Amino acid sequence: MNTIQQIEIKDLPRTEGGFSLLYKDFIDDFQKVHRFYETDFHSLSSLHDVANKLSKRFTHRELLVQVLLKQNQRYGVSQSTIDNINLLHDHRTLAIVTGQQVGILSGPLYTIYKTITTIKLAKELNNVLPEFRFVPIFWLEGEDHDFGEVNKVNILNTDNSPVTLEYLLSSKIGGKNLGSVGELIFDNNLEHFLDALQKTLANTEFKQSVIDFIKTHYRQGISFNQAFVSFMSKLFENDGLIFISSNDVRFKKILSPIFLKEIYEYPRVSQLIIEQSAHLEEQYHAQIKTKALNLFYFHKNGRYLIEPRDNDFSLKGTRHIISKDEMLRSVQDAPELFSPNVALRPICQDTILPTAVYVAGPSEIAYFAQLKKVYNYFNLTMPMIYPRATVTLIEEKFERIMEKYQVELMEIFGDISKVETKVIDIVSEVKIDEMFAEAFQKVADLTNEMKYGLNYIDGTLIGSLDTTKEKIEQQLSVLKDKVVEAQKRKYDIALRQIGKVINNIYPNTNFQERELNIVYFLNKHGFDFIHSLKNAIEINKFKHQIIKAT
Repeated sequence: MNTIQQIEIKDLPRTEGGFSLLYKDFIDDFQKVHRFYETDFHSLSSLHDVANKLSKRFTHRELLVQVLLKQNQRYGVSQSTIDNINLLHDHRTLAIVTGQQVGILSGPLYTIYKTITTIKLAKELNNVLPEFRFVPIFWLEGEDHDFGEVNKVNILNTDNSPVTLEYLLSSKIGGKNLGSVGELIFDNNLEHFLDALQKTLANTEFKQSVIDFIKTHYRQGISFNQAFVSFMSKLFENDGLIFISSNDVRFKKILSPIFLKEIYEYPRVSQLIIEQSAHLEEQYHAQIKTKALNLFYFHKNGRYLIEPRDNDFSLKGTRHIISKDEMLRSVQDAPELFSPNVALRPICQDTILPTAVYVAGPSEIAYFAQLKKVYNYFNLTMPMIYPRATVTLIEEKFERIMEKYQVELMEIFGDISKVETKVIDIVSEVKIDEMFAEAFQKVADLTNEMKYGLNYIDGTLIGSLDTTKEKIEQQLSVLKDKVVEAQKRKYDIALRQIGKVINNIYPNTNFQERELNIVYFLNKHGFDFIHSLKNAIEINKFKHQIIKAT
């Protein structure tokens, strides 16, 4: 496996929640956005001062180690992870953190790339700043209540078409708000999901071992959190990756002062985000749509946004009302009932962990741009925000097809219809565009010549000539469309081949890393694929890497 091309981020098409103008400037011209962030990720040595402050400020290491050991041992992680957790006893040990929803089978490929970036960056920083120790930590965003974010994956089937496989909960579980998705337990419907997966995957020498591997980690009776960690920790078994769930009463007690401050002083956090967003939106976009109060409340197995009223609070989407006194008592006596939204989640993360660096995707980088004042408000230093690796994997057979039809990768990232037209032209002996362009030109030349004679005979006939020309051109256009369709049918094989390439590289007209799941590639290349991928990905190039998957 090796990198065959690196594309500048600025050359990639902009996508919503992806390669935005803000993200491109963050990568290529950081000075333009420096005021929104604390530290320039281009210089790892610049992290020294932040690391020094953080090592002195962070105070609850013993509790952190206790909870992490209990959580990770329950998840069945490797000894290298346990060793890294124990390193956190030392005040010089700091965290390189990333996080993601606990999607089934790890979710889209970018989860894998975030993890690899985090692991490799921790190793790199151990060399750059040897007076400190850095450990990789994966923050499980299992408190989210959006089940639709975690219950499906996209896989390419035997025809190389993208297929969405969805795990559905039993109909016995009613309501849309299911509470913390990380705590949801897989029921017997998991068998339907796994059966569909087995039928969808192509038959390869690795298929049975991949299916057996998945069934070892995704079983009826365990939670989304447990399955996700079990799956991921096995893929990265020897990398010392630590997993953390904030949905723990001991962590929530640490967060209780943050929850109290938010309730006492709302809407101050939202005002700070709005102020920052006003500056941001002079040139870029605002990712976070802030709320008056940035907390959720767990109630009757659901997770509901707290909405302030004149003298009390309501839970959005319910009729449940909570008095101010009761709310404040709950924060102090039962902080586990509270959960942060996107605006406060990083604050909670960096209160619980000694976070030196957060490895972020493009949309996360955008929302961190709105949070610098919020960090200051809670007397925290924003960690260095480091971009995850962004990757497209190309299998050798698809690379050969692209060479055969002279198609460049950037063309696939653009207008697909133009790619199809190009392929048709290449395989066709008759160049349709040239043929019809010549025909249109001849019509134009002929009618221009006729104008001289008609003008001599009767100048009023020029209008009829122009009308005739328009009708001929319309008929030629209709004919051209028919010829193109006929040619498409004739060269259906070529179009099917390039269609498979497009489905693999740019499925659903989106970047592969945001659509496909790692299981597709494990099935094609085996479990050594993860090790090869780790070696191939370069985390300090800050370009879109095109890697040949072998």
